[in-house]
Amino acid sequence: MPADTGNDSFANLAADLRPRLHRYCARMVGSALDGEDVVQDALAKAALHYDGELVREPKAWMFRVAHNAALDFLRRRSLERQVFSPADEETGPDLQDAVDPHAGAEATAAALATFMHLPFTQRSAVILADVLGHALQEIAGTLQTTVPAVKAALHRGRTRLRALGREGEIPPQAQLPPRLLVLAQLYAERFNARDFDGLRALLADEVRLQVAGRVDVQGSREVVGYFSNYARLQGLRAQATAFEGHAGLWVHEGGPGGGAYPIVLDWGAGDRLVAIRDFRYARYVADTFVAKGTA
Repeated sequence: MPADTGNDSFANLAADLRPRLHRYCARMVGSALDGEDVVQDALAKAALHYDGELVREPKAWMFRVAHNAALDFLRRRSLERQVFSPADEETGPDLQDAVDPHAGAEATAAALATFMHLPFTQRSAVILADVLGHALQEIAGTLQTTVPAVKAALHRGRTRLRALGREGEIPPQAQLPPRLLVLAQLYAERFNARDFDGLRALLADEVRLQVAGRVDVQGSREVVGYFSNYARLQGLRAQATAFEGHAGLWVHEGGPGGGAYPIVLDWGAGDRLVAIRDFRYARYVADTFVAKGTA
């Protein structure tokens, strides 16, 4: 029987690691939006099995769960034909530590989709070492392999990522149909006019609402209250845009130091909303989009 995880230790662990887990998963699957789905899946699986008395290294354990969730995601989409390359099991260069400031800057600046050009283990090693700053032993534990194998994967992954940078590799951007941008603009106009009844009128009966980290409901009757919550907020302004081939909004908060966060909209037949993904409470997703130059 799974351990009872309705305690503060797991909730605090998940809240503390969630932004870092997203940075990892988004790069592993090449998408900020899919990365958040993988994080949600990983946290759901972790909640079933976490036992604070048995898990000795909670951070490493959580990253291992997220790593496996990313692998499952890619396998389901047939994006990874071969997970472990024989070359990655060979002895790598004599790296004393995973830390390399130059490699870290290169990996942090790389577009999410660029990582998809790296084999799975190389990709994972580079992200863990150069984006998240994990040590070689930590990476070996997450990948359930040896430190020499991590050294080899890290060396080859860094070399490939640098080559992609020299080649000016820019992943193609998905073209958004003009109709979807028009619909996003309509949503933005009604949002800015505080016409929440007008927004409710756009909902399909089967619409799904996901407020990251807070709410996941389906059906227009369940979703209408979402707009009542927004009606109580002041100083917000929406701007229509595109995110990874989806129509959406940047919602800007007014006042000094006000930030912005994305809402992603999916439209179905009859120009009705079939899905709303709101990242108001997951600002790390917004950070990923800003880093990619989507803002």
